[in-house]
Amino acid sequence: MKNSTLPVWEKISYGLGDSACNIYFQIVIVYLMQFYTDVFGISAAAAGTMFLIVRIVDGLTDLIMGAISDRTKSRWGKYRPYMLWLAIPFAVLGILVFITPDFSDAGKLIYAYITYALFMTLYTGINIPYSALGGVLTASSSERASVQSFRFAGGMLGGAFVVYFLPELVVYFGNGNDIKGYPIAMGVMGVLVVCLLWACFAFTNERVVTEVDEKSTPTPVSQDIRDLFRNSQWTIIAAITFFLLAAVAMRGGVTNYYIEYFFDRKDSIGMFNALGMFAGVGGALSVIVLKQYVCKVTLFRWASIVVIILHFGFLPLSRDQYQIALIVSMVANFFHMMVTVLLFSMIPDTVEYGKSKLKSAGNAMAMSFAGHLLALKFGIAIGGAMTGWGLAYIGYVANTSQSDSVLSGIVIIYASGPIVLGCVVLGLIRMYKLTNDEMKRITDNS
Repeated sequence: MKNSTLPVWEKISYGLGDSACNIYFQIVIVYLMQFYTDVFGISAAAAGTMFLIVRIVDGLTDLIMGAISDRTKSRWGKYRPYMLWLAIPFAVLGILVFITPDFSDAGKLIYAYITYALFMTLYTGINIPYSALGGVLTASSSERASVQSFRFAGGMLGGAFVVYFLPELVVYFGNGNDIKGYPIAMGVMGVLVVCLLWACFAFTNERVVTEVDEKSTPTPVSQDIRDLFRNSQWTIIAAITFFLLAAVAMRGGVTNYYIEYFFDRKDSIGMFNALGMFAGVGGALSVIVLKQYVCKVTLFRWASIVVIILHFGFLPLSRDQYQIALIVSMVANFFHMMVTVLLFSMIPDTVEYGKSKLKSAGNAMAMSFAGHLLALKFGIAIGGAMTGWGLAYIGYVANTSQSDSVLSGIVIIYASGPIVLGCVVLGLIRMYKLTNDEMKRITDNS
């Protein structure tokens, strides 16, 4: 089992699940802030605060979902069934988030809180088991890295599709009325999300789980949580995830403002984001090849350095240098996706480390990913809130021309997160010790 190689078609099928999740995830990262400020009609500060509150509360449900899915018993396994059961409700909530009701300002804000919170809860209900599924398709550390490459290649393809076509569909269905166009466009995306999740469910198999004694008594949830925080390597990866996703949320949340106002290229928003996603596909797939020659911890470190350096390149650009910004963004996304693939492939390694060094009972794969996604969502919460508060601080006013100081502020928000927080990530990865050689030693002795 440890050296088993998965068929390519199953890796592709697993990647379809992230195509589905990333369709909605990228809509939230790239379009939701601007939808709330420019279409829905709430202030940037209110939207930023809502992102912070809802994502922190939602993050706490990650551990609950991790415990539930680790203890799920069905004829389809522990993790796969949630993609079958929750796909349709998930799609419906995606539509409801982008409906603009004819309410007062306070009523709109309450509606936004409720629909966004429910949507994120269902995202958790699917994404925690889905992430854990990647750790039980195979017990091979090398194959897990390959699986994550296919996962994020699929995710970036889904993201590229939606960031390009969503604005086109909004215009097509709304005929100039974004309030009408958004829900219909989200309905189209919702159908696609359901189909992709069901395909992932149908064509994957939980091999590692079948080797666990299902008759054994599960460990208490409190013990699972204590085991997470006793695991030094897991806590390092969780901290890296927090800072990395805060940077992603800051850059993603302000990207549309950067293109529309700084470069005065509103019609290029979809293409700018889509080309960045396609570059990310290349970065994800490159890991499949590079991991054969370079330790993934070393590869993670050097890819992070390149991302930081490239984001310095945005700061001196003038408003007529859009093409340079596009190229730098694509290259940065290529290396950023390498970092992301490697990061997610390290989570199952920390589980193996915990079982070996800490003698943790059971196989709390979903709980490990739940804690990881808790850190991820906290990072997104802080990054999203900082984007909203940052826009308010620099004096952004929706749907009007911006002053030079506001434009400069937008550029700083766009570039500073990956630079500053990327340096924090570099400091943390120095403490991570589960290299390829160390993982081989652990699995050989297990």
